[in-house]
Amino acid sequence: MARRSYDQYCAVARALDTVGDRWTLLVVRELLAGPRRYTDLHADLPGVSTDMLASRLKDLERDGLLERRRLPAPASAQVYELTAAGRSLLPVLTALAAWGADALGEPRPTDAVRAHWFAVPLIGLLEREPGLPADFVLDVTLGAGRFHLVRAAGEFGFAEGAAAEPHARLSLADDDLVALLQGRRPLAELLTAAPSGDLLNR
Repeated sequence: MARRSYDQYCAVARALDTVGDRWTLLVVRELLAGPRRYTDLHADLPGVSTDMLASRLKDLERDGLLERRRLPAPASAQVYELTAAGRSLLPVLTALAAWGADALGEPRPTDAVRAHWFAVPLIGLLEREPGLPADFVLDVTLGAGRFHLVRAAGEFGFAEGAAAEPHARLSLADDDLVALLQGRRPLAELLTAAPSGDLLNR
């Protein structure tokens, strides 16, 4: 199927030609954590149909933002992972998360939630925090679950589950999480140092 276009000679329009369709950036959000199987992606994108997810994955592959590969035996599963071009969308997502934080409010009864969905906005906060070392690991525990953020050589990533040797920990109730994302609580106030070091190196 041919790509739809806004047919506008504009950088914003060109970007939206590629990533402006419904679900596309949420697929990218999921893949920022690393390679994922189709079934894992579908489980963590509640509300997306199987046809829609398959279509978005094909579009992202066609546009060079992700690639498919097969894991070696014994897994032998096919996974999707972002290319360098796909990973370069992280600043776009952190900016959207910062812009959308004030709209969080109270969770609606119909809202799904996954702990790792908060990794992107937290990365955005850490990027704006002065004095961070180029390499660190932050273990994050929320009401919805646990994940960890990794900064290596200045580049951010995240993964589900606990970190083996974090430099610091962030354990937040839902109210504190929203207050942090909305700028009503400072990050340094909520961090606790882990035995392996101090995240803020202060």
